Amino acid sequence: MALLEVNDLKTYFQTDDGIVKAVDGVSFSVEKGKTLGIVGESGSGKSVTCLTIMGLNSKKNTITSGEALFNGENLLTAGSRRLREIRGNDIAMIFQDPMTSLNPVHSIGAQLVEAVQLHRDVSKKVARARAVELLKAVGIPRAERRVDDYPHQFSGGMRQRVMIAMALVNDPDLLIADEPTTALDVTTQAQIMNLIKRLQDDFGSAIIVITHDLGVVAEAADDVLVMYAAEVAEQAPVEKLFNRPFHPYTWGLLGSLPRLDIEVERLVQIPGQPPSLLRPPSGCRFHPRCPYVMDKCKQVDPPLVAISDDSDHLQACHLDEETKDREAKKLLESTMAQAS
Repeated sequence: MALLEVNDLKTYFQTDDGIVKAVDGVSFSVEKGKTLGIVGESGSGKSVTCLTIMGLNSKKNTITSGEALFNGENLLTAGSRRLREIRGNDIAMIFQDPMTSLNPVHSIGAQLVEAVQLHRDVSKKVARARAVELLKAVGIPRAERRVDDYPHQFSGGMRQRVMIAMALVNDPDLLIADEPTTALDVTTQAQIMNLIKRLQDDFGSAIIVITHDLGVVAEAADDVLVMYAAEVAEQAPVEKLFNRPFHPYTWGLLGSLPRLDIEVERLVQIPGQPPSLLRPPSGCRFHPRCPYVMDKCKQVDPPLVAISDDSDHLQACHLDEETKDREAKKLLESTMAQAS
């Protein structure tokens, strides 16, 4: 049984300019101990999907439908009190910007202690000991002393480690990491991703990693959800997605991925810009940027269906499978040729 099962999730925002369809019919599931990577360009609906699951969108202007079943309980219909019990305890989130996610007027220890005591009936001494334990686990040196420091006394990488400690302090079943390596140098990025993976092994949590970087997905994820303009373009186990990508948007993302073993003068660029979610294009939302566009693409939104010989590999594109297989092989052969 899946720990989290999301079915036909829709999140629309009411604005002065009209309805923004930020998430439009997204479905996926995550099992305990597994990692799902959600990848796509900025504005594709990755973060809003997870904020909706957590119940963190403003209720004043948000229209939500579908299901988000966590251990069989639909989070979308849960009350505010119940969601507060779940957030930080059963489901935790590492937010995108560690520079602004911590309260600058409270010490690191005070914020970690508060996170423990909100969900556990323990003394401040016990909560502080737990805070120090987690700071050590995420690699903060001299944790017993630094627990009383303030956020401005930590570097960006250290603040991200603190955010991971805060997310894990109550042993959540599901950890959502929203761009956990944003604004960090590549060495620190690798350390943070290795840390998340190691802590997953220690705690057995399921993880959702939100990113625009397919390199992160290749290293960290078991399954991948490729999102474009609020919809799912492709969904597959990570090895299948990289070895046999089936959607033109996925081909574009893979083609723009820098490689250490290949010398290229210029990375492949997907032409154009993502569409406005106020007025998304008719038919396939990728068709204005797709080099394989057909008349049908402009009129009919393709359903997300399994490819003929693999029920675990879903894609939403009108191209016939023979063409997709041929183009995917050309992409991979081109990569191998450049590598040699």
